[in-house]
Amino acid sequence: MNPIEADTWVRPDPGDPTPRLRMEGITKRFGGVHALDGVTIEASAGEVHALCGENGAGKSTLMKILAGAIADYGGRIVLDGREVRFLEPRDAEDAGIRIIHQELNLVPELSVSANIFLGRERTNRLGLLDDRAMERRAAALFQRLGTPIPVRARVGDLRIGDQQMVEIAKALAFDASVVIMDEPTSALSDAEVARLFRVIGDLKRSGTTVLYISHKMNEVFTLADRVTVLRDGRFVASAARDQTGPDQVVRWMVGRELTSIVVPDRTDLGPPLLEVDRLCLPSPRDSGRPSLQNLRFAIRPGEVVGVAGLLGAGRTELLECLFGASAEPPEGSILLDGRPARFAEPAEAIASGVALVTEDRKHLGLFDQMSVAENITLARLDALARLGVISPGAERRAVADAIGQLAIKTRSPRAPITSLSGGNQQKCIIARWLLTEPRLLLLDEPTRGIDVGAKAEIYALIHRLAARGMAILMTSSELPELLAVSTRILVLCEGRLTAELSRAEATEERIMEAATRFLDRAAAS
Repeated sequence: MNPIEADTWVRPDPGDPTPRLRMEGITKRFGGVHALDGVTIEASAGEVHALCGENGAGKSTLMKILAGAIADYGGRIVLDGREVRFLEPRDAEDAGIRIIHQELNLVPELSVSANIFLGRERTNRLGLLDDRAMERRAAALFQRLGTPIPVRARVGDLRIGDQQMVEIAKALAFDASVVIMDEPTSALSDAEVARLFRVIGDLKRSGTTVLYISHKMNEVFTLADRVTVLRDGRFVASAARDQTGPDQVVRWMVGRELTSIVVPDRTDLGPPLLEVDRLCLPSPRDSGRPSLQNLRFAIRPGEVVGVAGLLGAGRTELLECLFGASAEPPEGSILLDGRPARFAEPAEAIASGVALVTEDRKHLGLFDQMSVAENITLARLDALARLGVISPGAERRAVADAIGQLAIKTRSPRAPITSLSGGNQQKCIIARWLLTEPRLLLLDEPTRGIDVGAKAEIYALIHRLAARGMAILMTSSELPELLAVSTRILVLCEGRLTAELSRAEATEERIMEAATRFLDRAAAS
């Protein structure tokens, strides 16, 4: 049987006349832009249904409609044979629909258990908050997830991966018939991903419908029973997992063949731009183990140096201390062009030609009350001003050049940054730092949560920048990405450099062996 092509629809399970969910002819406009144009999807009870597409394809908009976050739309939703229309998220939750957001939707000042039950707090017979009951339920959820997160901890004090697990626990706290997972593994370690997959298996066996949004084809083809693809707000194709494959799904997503990245061999790199020697970084949390220990490496202009390691290995801490943004001052030697470069604050790093694209796009990268243009030019307002007043013409030209060079898709430079897809938001952040004309570009998980097409564009941009002589230090939790992009790979384990591999030497097996070296020794002892 051939996969279902655009503008045709056949029920995923013809033997089941009443699927759990049917979203029929869903249409949504934002201004003059069609975010969704007559999209129809179906999913059965106990089915894991993957929804794929590039950023901006309409996946998240479709799921926000289902979750009650968007009430103004065309089309209809049928849940368990009954037409429904949700005017707010509470309506969808009451109907048994829960969503795990890609961008964390937590209150940092509240505890873990308070976040899980926010808006649905448990009370005792006197009508008072029953904190103990909520904490017991929260602890049971984390036991199910295999993640030892303290339920009384302040969410703002947790690392990104643990915050993502809190989001997952929120969705599992109440019995749901439909669970929407929007890029749920983007901040999780491999061990946490494996635990989540086990939970998804439990949900499937209990009859829960799971709608799973992911750009990671290995996840899609591990979990999904069926894959549906959207492109530019329209339904493209739907197929059972065994009727298609990753390459075909990617072609449906992007509408074209993606060219492979070819890492150029460079023999004319010259002297080092950055030299690090005996670099140490104390732990800000008094854990007894430094965040970084005696690192020594160098980067030359034109190199793309990848940094691999498990969560907690020190990847982000390394980039932050090079940028003057670490919580504690580093120790050891950092040289830029042979001169000491231990920056007390990021402004000093920027002035010296160092730029950092952070991992946490939502909280540390974007200014969500500003426009696309304002987000792009924010770090170079001094260069766009005359006598202290920003030149509108200079700003327009800078923004137009950035949008053109990075192929940023936006209806207008004055559009809110939040109206862009995740991939285009990331391009805006990269454009902001490129306007500072850096010599050393630090990229912390630069493709986290973006689709395969946008990833390919960012990979190509990285190599164009390297070809112009920029030095790039890049972290990624995706080993195939590091192997595809890097000219050399540094591997960290518990803050120590355990391997430095050339492109010819680097394999996933060698990287993982080095990334777990001290962990293996600790387990053996």
